[in-house]
Amino acid sequence: MDLRLTGPPPSEVERAAVDGALATGGTGRDQLLPALHALQDRVGFVSEGGLRHVCERLRVPPAEAYGVASFYHLLALAPRPRTVVHVCDDLVCRAHGAEAAVAAVERACAGGPATVARSPCLGLCERAPAALILAAGASPCAEPVGAADARAVADAAARADSAAEAAPSRRARRLAKEKPGARLERVRRAAPQAGTPGLRLLARVGRVDPESVADWKASGGGEGLRKALALGPAGVVREVIASGLVGRGGAAFPAGKKWEAVAAAPAPRHLILNADESEPGTFKDRVLMEEDPFALLEGMTIAAYAAGCGRGYVYVRGEYPLARLRMERAAAAARKEGLLGPDVLGSGFSFEVEVRRGGGAYICGEETALMNSIEGKRGEPRQKPPFPTQAGLFGRPTVINNVETLAAVPWIVRDGGAAWARIGTKGSSGAKLFSVAGHVARPGVYEVEFGATLRQLLALAGGVPAGRSLRAVLLGGAAGSFVGPGDLDLPLTFEGTRAAGVGLGSGAVIVFDDSADLGDLLARVARFFRDESCGQCVPCRVGTVRQEEALARLRAGRPLGGREAEVALVRELGQAMHDASICGLGQTASSALESALSRLGAFSGGTP
Repeated sequence: MDLRLTGPPPSEVERAAVDGALATGGTGRDQLLPALHALQDRVGFVSEGGLRHVCERLRVPPAEAYGVASFYHLLALAPRPRTVVHVCDDLVCRAHGAEAAVAAVERACAGGPATVARSPCLGLCERAPAALILAAGASPCAEPVGAADARAVADAAARADSAAEAAPSRRARRLAKEKPGARLERVRRAAPQAGTPGLRLLARVGRVDPESVADWKASGGGEGLRKALALGPAGVVREVIASGLVGRGGAAFPAGKKWEAVAAAPAPRHLILNADESEPGTFKDRVLMEEDPFALLEGMTIAAYAAGCGRGYVYVRGEYPLARLRMERAAAAARKEGLLGPDVLGSGFSFEVEVRRGGGAYICGEETALMNSIEGKRGEPRQKPPFPTQAGLFGRPTVINNVETLAAVPWIVRDGGAAWARIGTKGSSGAKLFSVAGHVARPGVYEVEFGATLRQLLALAGGVPAGRSLRAVLLGGAAGSFVGPGDLDLPLTFEGTRAAGVGLGSGAVIVFDDSADLGDLLARVARFFRDESCGQCVPCRVGTVRQEEALARLRAGRPLGGREAEVALVRELGQAMHDASICGLGQTASSALESALSRLGAFSGGTP
């Protein structure tokens, strides 16, 4: 390609950052996002000169590279302070005073080295209101913090800014060091059941050092992989099909059937661990990656062996720096132990894993948008068919599974598919993780067997704090549905929620007490979908804007043609988005609003 590049040249620092990133990753188009991250990590934004150098190295047209760089929330195209405090103002944090927290952090950081930016959900819901500090420099630094104490956030931002400029040799870690005992406290806060006997998916959380392959092996790690290699690919697929395991990212497609389809397709084949957990109120995958990364690599390797995939990718949400670091370190340790590489455990099976960082885009949780992102394109969904099992990443047959899905695989293979199928219900087998947050006494990730009721789950989380009553529960995050106090005996199963006209979705359970401003929450949901729509298809691009406008009129008490006519318009918009949008974002963008209208009586009196 004959590229004619104009504009300012890159600085030496920018040139070195890009060249360093490409020295290990190659110079294919799929290195575009890693190269952009390298620029952002070093100088704090993607300059015109830096982008020019990326285009020159990767032979990508500038317009296309700009289109990718401008797509992601975490990438900036204009100069700004190298340290940014991202403060969440999404649903869970909103329930815990996010507006006041944002204002307080802005005052505390005024005149300091950092700038403050509002953020959609950071996946730190058990620490709401939450913030994430990202500092660019020679040693880029990331630090998640609770945003309730604005002074602490400002102090952490100053420390991160200073640490980011330290020489790399003086700072080996990309995350601020935790104080003694702080890790255990953090883990118990994120997963209050940590250490409880009888857990399956959370069995190692809080009990095993997530960076020690020896600890992992001592706790039974690797037993599933060894049995898989003895069973053979077809035997593994049979066990997973017998278990009834379905995808835990929201789509609930049978995992074994997906692997079987890819195994029957021509090689080469790929596997992706979808760790772009961006649904507001969802943080279960983050906890698994941070606290049991070797189990996820074991699940990936088993799935790859069963489907005949030679290469795997872990696509980690850009707002999850600790999860990414843990997965990278686990992969490096697994290679040294022969658990990854050209001859996995002496079996002759070859499987390699690469960790990729997302750029901050909710839509990249959609499987084909994620694949486009890895390939160096805008994270926009593809038309289906063909499905990823036929033509996925780089046009090859691809297995793509959610973090929680693959976390269950080692257990299933080790103990047998029938054992997993005996857990839960006939239509929903096994154990399930739920991210419980909002107005509950003990927010965190909880593991229950399918069939537990919403009432039982909320009891595990301590229920609504004393002195308040339950107003509503949002199941499945922003793309989910509201239920009311009368729905507490709803069984948390696929069949139970389907019969009730709602869904489990990502496993988010956001609780609101009687102090919640329902109209404000709905407005935030509408703004979220407007902002996160990739804009590719008209129903979603236009529908999310019109939905937000209609909601604003209802909140202001100035509906067009009266309340009934406005509500009818909202429902019509929702139906159009559901029927005609290219992907699940547009198809579910109106779910929360419509359920609030029908189940909670929102706007029945002019305002919620």
